[in-house]
Amino acid sequence: MEDKKERRAETRKRNTGRAAAVILALSVVSSGFASMAAQVSKEAGEKEKQVAIAQSKFFCNIKALTPAERARHKELTEKLMATRKETVEMEKGYEFQFRPKDISIGEIAEWVVAESKCCPFFDFHIELEQSGNLLCLRLTGEEGIEAFIRSEFGVQ
Repeated sequence: MEDKKERRAETRKRNTGRAAAVILALSVVSSGFASMAAQVSKEAGEKEKQVAIAQSKFFCNIKALTPAERARHKELTEKLMATRKETVEMEKGYEFQFRPKDISIGEIAEWVVAESKCCPFFDFHIELEQSGNLLCLRLTGEEGIEAFIRSEFGVQ
């Protein structure tokens, strides 16, 4: 009887030791995963912060236009996007090319005036080339402007 009690006590000690080892191993592994997850989360957070900082330089002030101006600007924006013949990537932005028969230089100038009120970070360039057969609108700006233009103007 004493023998059985001693064996049970010995088995309990071994099982307790094994359980402690398993718990310790799980703690080490989970803390390793937690550390890895924290590092990945930190890196993702830093990337999000960089994107937010870059985007914070470029934001549209929708209150810069009256409701009537905004409606007209939307109409002109849709016409610009629908009639653009070609989009050319530049060093610091994009050039949108049009046929003067599809949109007038006056309409592009009107669009630029409104756009410059809500998005003053753009540099605007309007050119009439090829003996008046090509109308170009270039949007340029600070570093990072290309991504903003791609997202706002559907450039692929």
